[in-house]
Amino acid sequence: MLVIGIAGGSGSGKTTVVKAITDSLKEKVTVIPQDSYYKDSSHLPLEERLLQNFDHPNSIDFDLLCKQIEAIKKGETIQQPIYSFITCTRQAETLKVDPTEVIIIEGILIFTDKRLRNLMDIKIFVDADADDRIMRRIKRDTIERGKSVDFIMQCYTDTVKPMYLQFVEPSKRYADVIVPQGGHNKVAIDILKASIERYLNK
Repeated sequence: MLVIGIAGGSGSGKTTVVKAITDSLKEKVTVIPQDSYYKDSSHLPLEERLLQNFDHPNSIDFDLLCKQIEAIKKGETIQQPIYSFITCTRQAETLKVDPTEVIIIEGILIFTDKRLRNLMDIKIFVDADADDRIMRRIKRDTIERGKSVDFIMQCYTDTVKPMYLQFVEPSKRYADVIVPQGGHNKVAIDILKASIERYLNK
């Protein structure tokens, strides 16, 4: 089993890189998103939930994420949590995830936890210009998460940008591979896919 970590700022193009790899490997790969492992905050009023800092490492349940990655590396099936960004709560339902030849862990903060890094065979950081990242975030959060542009921009100023500078960007030093230009870098993505294919064919 090959465990790949794909990190980078919000809107950097991580999803594009992940999709390129999964489209190539089909049923051989499973993606485990960091976003599924946000800590449950159902005990808080909705107004407080919406004001949480989702870009700080403390917002992630790394204990559960590491435990489940360890389990899946042993060949065990896991019950991945499901998190709703509409209600900002962890759902009662879970998602059954079976082991595959390649496991991709994807998220902005996955390199900030040493235990999780040590479970990865390859660490990839997707880099992109700040303007490109904020534009993609606006598009995603308005369409997928029902947020207003004003709310998104306020969050970007208050938490996203400072947390990127404090935690995400510095974690780039742990990467084995840095992909500049985000998901637009077709050459880098093709090299990654070829490297993974060579590993699987050994």
